[in-house]
Amino acid sequence: MSGLVTSGAAIDAARAEGRSSLITYLPVGFPSLEGTVAAAKAAIAGGSDVVELGLPYTDPMMDGETIQRAVEHSLGAGTKVSDVLRAVEEVAKTGAAVLVMTYWNPIFRYGISAWARDLAMAGGAGLITPDIIPEEADDWIAASDEHGLDRVFLVAPSSTPERLKLTAEKTRGFVYAASTMGVTGERASVGALAEELVANTRKAGADRVCLGLGVSNREQAREIAGYSDGVIVGSAYVRAMFQSADADGSFTTDGVGSAAGRVAEELRAGIEDAK
Repeated sequence: MSGLVTSGAAIDAARAEGRSSLITYLPVGFPSLEGTVAAAKAAIAGGSDVVELGLPYTDPMMDGETIQRAVEHSLGAGTKVSDVLRAVEEVAKTGAAVLVMTYWNPIFRYGISAWARDLAMAGGAGLITPDIIPEEADDWIAASDEHGLDRVFLVAPSSTPERLKLTAEKTRGFVYAASTMGVTGERASVGALAEELVANTRKAGADRVCLGLGVSNREQAREIAGYSDGVIVGSAYVRAMFQSADADGSFTTDGVGSAAGRVAEELRAGIEDAK
């Protein structure tokens, strides 16, 4: 059985309240599996509608410095794909929509059909795949259809009208609009083309368009919530979690949970400001 709540249902519920959604990204295994779960649950309690759990990967093309550090920590601790599924299962118990964000190679190696089956059994809502385009995803589209999973593809300011249309047609859940070309990370401002990208993706037929890459504070959340269906944030959470470390560099589940919860509360306040 697939996720308790799909990402589309979570976004639609937020829409019914007259607001954008808050979508939280956390890399699994940072600072530990238990720490990831604690941070995710705290973010949900703080106002996050959807959680993206990142599968740690050795060659993260899109990840900025902060998330790369967290992923290196996770891989160094021996985090496995099975740990990602365990995290999904634990976080899904909250009733929130839980997606996995991953590069394609680990899924291909795991087995596409087996992954879809196991993700659905864990209560996952679906998958975000930043490095695979719809034309190359026939097997994943078939497997996600079989198990009722969301499939979230990305668009960017460089995407052609034809690319936007195809992505809108093949996506289920929401289209992930990358606000700027480049890697993830906090920025002083969101890309100038972000609002135009969201509008163009809607014109291409997308039901829901959520914006990420570079969002880091209440003011940016308010700005983006004014024109997108969801505000996607990752690095701001991870930075706060790093800062929660004790003097000796160790982490506690309470510490990382509190840090993530505070970030969620601030970002959700920004979204509420836009109503």
